[in-house]
Amino acid sequence: MEFLSEYAGFLARTVTVLVAVLVVLLAVALLRGRERRSGGHLEVHRLNDFYQALRERLQGSVLDKEQLKALRKAESKAEKAEKKAGRHKPRVYVLDFDGDIKASAGEHLRHEVTALLSIATPEDEVVVRLESGGGMVHSYGLASSQLARIRQAGVPLTVCVDKVAASGGYMMACIGDKILAAPFAILGSIGVVAQLPNFHRLLKKHAIDFEVLTAGEYKRTLTVFGENTDKGREKFQEDLEITHGLFKDFVARYRPQLDIDAVATGEVWLGQAALGQQLVDELQTSDEYLSQRAREAELFQLRYHEKKSLQERMGLAATAALDGVLLRWWSRLSQPRFWQ
Repeated sequence: MEFLSEYAGFLARTVTVLVAVLVVLLAVALLRGRERRSGGHLEVHRLNDFYQALRERLQGSVLDKEQLKALRKAESKAEKAEKKAGRHKPRVYVLDFDGDIKASAGEHLRHEVTALLSIATPEDEVVVRLESGGGMVHSYGLASSQLARIRQAGVPLTVCVDKVAASGGYMMACIGDKILAAPFAILGSIGVVAQLPNFHRLLKKHAIDFEVLTAGEYKRTLTVFGENTDKGREKFQEDLEITHGLFKDFVARYRPQLDIDAVATGEVWLGQAALGQQLVDELQTSDEYLSQRAREAELFQLRYHEKKSLQERMGLAATAALDGVLLRWWSRLSQPRFWQ
């Protein structure tokens, strides 16, 4: 028994020391993480090199040596003639926005837009490859404002939608001078939705009181645990209608060709139908459009990366995984399919 008592004391002291060391290491990691968060960096990739590498790899496999030699000679001659003529290709800046519920990609978008506007001219173009099913109103409002800066600067803006631009996603897409969509991309959902469970009857059944104290008649309208009133519901619905009206006005300002009352019903349309509703301008994938532009312009892909600590990366990974699971299940429940 004495041995066990001594061993337990030794084990307790060892665990205490290990915990203390872990706490110190965690504190150091957090401090270093905050230091690293002080800045990020902008990555710029020349997409012409990417398309050229694809083309040359295929040419090298398909053409014989004589054909390949003649082709390279012709390309070199055309390049020299272009340089001699003093012609400068326009620049196309390519941005990617993959939206979640909080429009988190807007944090990077703001820096990318700031960078390109420091050099872009009205002779250039900005292409945004946009994918988003929407989310929080204020978050997508801010993200939309970043794209509006491009329009205000007079730089042509093209938005490409390969899969989905709905709700807040379409709020961003409508800012483009031109919207391109894949034939089966999902667009629209110009509406506002809010939903929450209410556990009041469950709490009442188990004799549990829940009190909310407020100052201001409409500080709280609908609650999760309290008893909701008709007056509260009416006010909440009124707020939704106001937000919907602002959404409609925003879309109508950038897409005046729309019959806004006909499309602002919360419905979504696939690419071909969206073209008929004038929600998009052309049916074309981003790959097709960019590969065409690469023949006549210099393409630069911009990506801003913010330095994050290990804890932040783990948290973001967990959040992204949860968002992905919820989105997949929602898609399975709500999206049309080609099978049953």
